[in-house]
Amino acid sequence: MLAILKLLPAPTLETIFMTLASTFFASLMGLPLGAFLYYASPAGLKPRPLMYNALSRIVNILRSFPFIILMIALIPFTRFIVGTSIGPRAVIVPLSIAAAPFVARIVESALSEVDSGVVTAAVAMGSSNLQIITKVLLLESLPALVSGLSLTIINLIGYSAMAGAIGGGGLGTLAINYGYYRFQTGVMIAAVVVILVLVELVQLAGSFWSRKLLSKR
Repeated sequence: MLAILKLLPAPTLETIFMTLASTFFASLMGLPLGAFLYYASPAGLKPRPLMYNALSRIVNILRSFPFIILMIALIPFTRFIVGTSIGPRAVIVPLSIAAAPFVARIVESALSEVDSGVVTAAVAMGSSNLQIITKVLLLESLPALVSGLSLTIINLIGYSAMAGAIGGGGLGTLAINYGYYRFQTGVMIAAVVVILVLVELVQLAGSFWSRKLLSKR
């Protein structure tokens, strides 16, 4: 049991690092993309059906693309960006790209749920479209965005574990190298338990902050 516990800290920190870093980069890509999807949607500030439909289809395709295949397909690009195709740093690239469309849909959905009366009032006060999105819609949709972000992190924890199948590092690699190849079931169980704990902590934190933001409205 002590030997198993000694194996857990480093992979756990790698998983946390991969998840947080990829969440950051996915948000950088997904937030403006989601805002533009809302902006160009039929119910948005400036509907552009053709552009919206084309971009929406691309987002849907990327969202439904199997992560393990995406990760393999991006190996040349990953190697170009970070200089290697294995390890925690390398996994951040496909994780970020895989999560960005998910974040975009969350942002689009959150902005769409804001009361139209708020937008009407902002327009009446002479706010520009950019000001409406950044200073009105994003602020009003913060509870939904926080809740959606927690779901994104949970998905990325699962993806990071999957990345262990091709040397991505973290708890996934630990479970495969020790639990599967060396038939150490205890190590695999311990890795799964840690992943479940991380998921539960993220879920609790997301629910807490979402409720807190709602209470302040």
